[in-house]
Parts: sequence; C-alpha cells; structure tokens
Amino acid sequence: MKFGRFHIEQLSEGFFEISRNGAIEKIHPSQREEHTGTPSPGKRATSVIGIDPLYVTDGDTHILMDTGLGWGLDHASDYSRNSNVRTNLDIFGIDTEKINFVVLSHLHYDHAAGSTWLNPSLETTPTFPNAVYLVRRLEWEYALQTQIEGRSQNGAGYRLDEFYRLMASGRIQLIDEESFTLLPGIDLLQTGGHTPGHQIVRINNGHRDAWYLGDLVPTEYHLNHYAMKQMDYDPVQSKKFKTLLLREAFKNGSHLFFYHALYRKSGKLQKDRNRRYVLTEK
Repeated sequence: MKFGRFHIEQLSEGFFEISRNGAIEKIHPSQREEHTGTPSPGKRATSVIGIDPLYVTDGDTHILMDTGLGWGLDHASDYSRNSNVRTNLDIFGIDTEKINFVVLSHLHYDHAAGSTWLNPSLETTPTFPNAVYLVRRLEWEYALQTQIEGRSQNGAGYRLDEFYRLMASGRIQLIDEESFTLLPGIDLLQTGGHTPGHQIVRINNGHRDAWYLGDLVPTEYHLNHYAMKQMDYDPVQSKKFKTLLLREAFKNGSHLFFYHALYRKSGKLQKDRNRRYVLTEK
C-alpha cells in the first residue's frame, strides 16, 4: 500500500487459537468457529485470532511494528505449521538485516516473541540484527514486575526469557515521552489500558493519518463493542482512548491497521444506518 512517501505492507502469520491460560495453537482457517474474536462458548475459553505485524518504509528507513510469535525460525522451513516473521518478510523481498527499528506495541508473547530466535548453538539471537527495539519504559518495568511476582495473566501474557538478552546487549530503547517521534511522519503514542505501557503508531502522509492499533482495537469486531475487559490492565483507560481515537479516525478518514484480524485486516471507517462503525476499503 502506498501512503504518501511511505510504503506499508501488512504481514500475516495465519490463524491461531488462544486460550485464557495463554496456550496458543495454529489452526487452519477451516477450523475457525464463527464467532467475533471473543471467547467462544464451548468447553474451552478460547479466541481465534490472526497475527499480523506491519512493515513500513520510506525507502531509507525500514520499520517493523510487532514481531509475531516467531515459531519455526528455521528459515524457509517446510514445516507447514511454522509461523515465521522472517518468512513473512521474504514474501515482500525484505531482508531482516535491513530493518532499522522494531516498534513493540507491548511485550505480550504474541506480539514480541518473534524479536529473537535460538541459533544452532542455542544462543538467543536478534531476529533483526541491525535494529533498535522500541519499548515503553513503563511497559518494561511492569513486565519485569509481573515476572518477579509470578502474577497470573489472561491471554498470552509475558514470557521474557529470550527478551532479557536484547536488553542486556543494549538493543532496547526505552521511551518515556507519551508522544515520541521516531521520524517525521511516524509517532509512537502511549495509550496504556491493555498494559500500562501499551503504545500505538500514527503514520502521517502529509494529508491523512494511518494508525497501527496493537491491542487497543485488535480486530474490526472490536470497533463497536468492548470485549477486552477481562484482558485489559485498565479497562476504563482502554475504552476511553479507543472511543476518542475511533471518533477522530472516522472524522478524518484515517486508515486503520488491525494486528489480530482474521480477514479484514485494514480499512477506513464509515457508519451504517444504525450509526455503528463499519470498515471499508474506500
């Protein structure tokens, strides 16, 4: 997708079933239940989600927003159940060594696990060897605290074992400002809510905004109802920021990108006859 001076590609790792205890299993699209991404009423409390990182470049700087699950980082594996951000990027002819920045909306496993992989010597290795990884300081400190205290978490939660190496090697840039300009036209905004240090990304082409929403609005099904109450750290903050952002996005004709979408992964907002948001490509 061409967006002003930026080129944007939405990656896809496929469909996954995620349970409340954090177990994640890749599934075939035909296995998907017909529900809206909220916990299903069956015998297990699960959701079916997509995993859809975002790649953005202006030709000089290459940015990845969230890194997926990172399973099967044996590059170009024939293993049909692998999920691999590197293979995803290969589809668009993008070398992981060219990525300059990795923006992590937050550090939950389903968004950050693809940041590293284990090499044949079982050493933690950055998936993007020349990139700076950008994380909110508040997010890092909270993630550490939950690990130290052994807190239980709904959904994917934090699994930082491999991430510690990135921090120890100085690959992480911790952000303190509520609004941080990565480069002209790309701003990182702290929303909180889902986690204390959750952030989203605004991309401006000089005339219009595009938004990468992380888990603030995970899918199009979350546009008109709030189904994240049991998953969010601060439900009030999440709902408030989501309401204000969608109102602005509708007014300004902004393009929205969803990380956990199954089919409709991006689009603009319109309203139907009942004044509910609907997604359109126009």
